Amino acid sequence: MNLNISNSAKMAIFIGLGLLCLTPYISSPIALILGFILANLGLIPSQINLGDITKKLLAYSIIGLGFGIHLDVAINATKQGLPLIVGSIFSTLILGYIITRALKLDTKTGHLISAGTSICGGSAIAAVAPAINAKNDQIAIALASIFVLNSIALFLFPTLGHLLNMSQHDFGVWCAIAIHDTSSVVGASSAYGSEALVTATTIKLARALWIVPVALISAIAFGGNKKKITIPFFIVFYCLAIVFAHFVPQGEPIYHGIFEFAKRTLVLCLFFIGGGITIAKMKATGPKPMILAIILWVFIATASLFYILH
Repeated sequence: MNLNISNSAKMAIFIGLGLLCLTPYISSPIALILGFILANLGLIPSQINLGDITKKLLAYSIIGLGFGIHLDVAINATKQGLPLIVGSIFSTLILGYIITRALKLDTKTGHLISAGTSICGGSAIAAVAPAINAKNDQIAIALASIFVLNSIALFLFPTLGHLLNMSQHDFGVWCAIAIHDTSSVVGASSAYGSEALVTATTIKLARALWIVPVALISAIAFGGNKKKITIPFFIVFYCLAIVFAHFVPQGEPIYHGIFEFAKRTLVLCLFFIGGGITIAKMKATGPKPMILAIILWVFIATASLFYILH
């Protein structure tokens, strides 16, 4: 469906909604949906190259998020939960690769879904996407699959935690491992209790550090030129942001501002990404991405729960 309006009117609508995505009133899933709606109504201005803009903004957003990860807290949490963190990440990535091949799903789309499931949802997808030169529709499909499951987890996990009579600590660990995005982890764990919130947030931040090695491995696997591997610049600066914020704590108010703004620009990225996908493209892709996402989510949720309870 295409609305017959001028390109200047399309630009005004596009810019207006883009600015709205920078406010706290628009969440990540809503931003993606808004972009998706514009794309399907034919309201994306023709002169805007969403692909180039999105990849650059994604990279800068990831660097900004680095200022919100506390190095000492992440290291301590990693030491305590290292077996579960490493085991769940790489077993999910390996299973994702196997299922992607079995489903004959697009390799990059499958890898993005696997990365998002194994680490931290949209942030991991945003970090890995430029490392493997993923296209906008591949990113959008992966994000859409992850966001649907995130929304379900926000309500499902607290209910299951109470049914299983899980302790605050155990539930916090489970949330950090089995729920994709940090926002949903915080939402689900805070609904369960304050101790669960602290545990979940700490472990999730430690888990998020694995964006770097996974993105590096992804860059090697999809880069093509194995003799000369170029590390994506945003990964280097992401690490530097974490280290700098740790050793120069005087700038904490500034770091907090950068971190909060980066979260909003990441939402804007999702608006742009949504603008690159249409119903026609989703129909062409088929149900395979969601099938992969569900299988991986069930695997990581049940496996981590078994590990925690036993």
